[in-house]
Amino acid sequence: MSQTTFDLLPPAPEAGGTDPVTRTGFQIGWDHARHALVPPAELLLEGTPVAQGWMAARAVFGHRTLAATRTVRLWLQLRTTAWRQGVGFDEDQVTPHYLAQIHVERCPVLRQPLGGAAGSPLAAVVERLNPQAGYAAGNLAVISQAATDARRGMAVHDLVRRARQAEMLGADVAGLSAAACWRLAALSAWVLPAMAFADAARLPLALLPPNRVRVLNAAQGLQALVTQLFLRPGWSARARAIAAMLPAHSLRHDFNLFVGAMAPRVLEAGSEPATLRTALEDAWCHERVQRRWQHFVLTLGETACEWLLVQAAQAGLAGVRTLTHATEQAVDGWGLPASPSAVAQRPAGTFTAPRPPKNRSATTGARLS
Repeated sequence: MSQTTFDLLPPAPEAGGTDPVTRTGFQIGWDHARHALVPPAELLLEGTPVAQGWMAARAVFGHRTLAATRTVRLWLQLRTTAWRQGVGFDEDQVTPHYLAQIHVERCPVLRQPLGGAAGSPLAAVVERLNPQAGYAAGNLAVISQAATDARRGMAVHDLVRRARQAEMLGADVAGLSAAACWRLAALSAWVLPAMAFADAARLPLALLPPNRVRVLNAAQGLQALVTQLFLRPGWSARARAIAAMLPAHSLRHDFNLFVGAMAPRVLEAGSEPATLRTALEDAWCHERVQRRWQHFVLTLGETACEWLLVQAAQAGLAGVRTLTHATEQAVDGWGLPASPSAVAQRPAGTFTAPRPPKNRSATTGARLS
């Protein structure tokens, strides 16, 4: 009886074998078969890395497969998309568990429930917020297909211009209201490590960062943290604690004026978490709130802003556990271009909040990385 041998894994690169791209394709095919799933038909042509991995895993595991949950299917889909497009994918951190953590029921930009077939306007999409970076922890958020289409090819300044145009016209622009345009601009700005401090300080925080998204500039990180102050009872005491950290009386006065501009909107919104969160996001587009904030943070300056952000986060004043890291550490695994402007070596000042405990409000703070 003849016997056929079958290589279950491609040769290791150090042994003169396949390149990383081929090995990644092989592993994608392997993991599909491990979960009793079939890769896209065009990737199963004879001799392709995905087909080799899929057939090898089927020979090894047979019917002894693992359950293919919704997040496992999404994880494999994203890995396949990244591989086909030549985009980096951080397999160490972007796992099915991570994708479950960033899942949301409503599009944060359109504020409508997500659902529907792939490609439909309200279909859920895992979006890379910084298109220069790969599928990496801190760079991913779940939004609608319509929001994804609206930001495609648009830089932050383009989205700001569109928001102002919608405000002037009093009508939607490219299918989005002015408020939705501001939310999309905020969403796109958080993950830009080289964004100028003054530009970030002038951008309304029209959207609180979704779970696990990293905010890479100090001005928006501090915005996210002080907004968190108002989401739970006792916010006035936490605001006083931040004011006490400020080095000058004039800065404390400026910060208190900002708090005074936000407070009426907090009191009007009540204590229901979702309603309060929406009211706080909308408050950032109010002229008085934005004017008070800009005066405070631009007077504070970038270095002091970074210091205050770290001190307030470490003191737990956001009300949820927050993490601070150096910018270089925050974008580790993102695959950003290796240039000084893309990965600046700066003091600690990026902000990310993990998912809050289930008995707490389902909001997250920005994460300083």
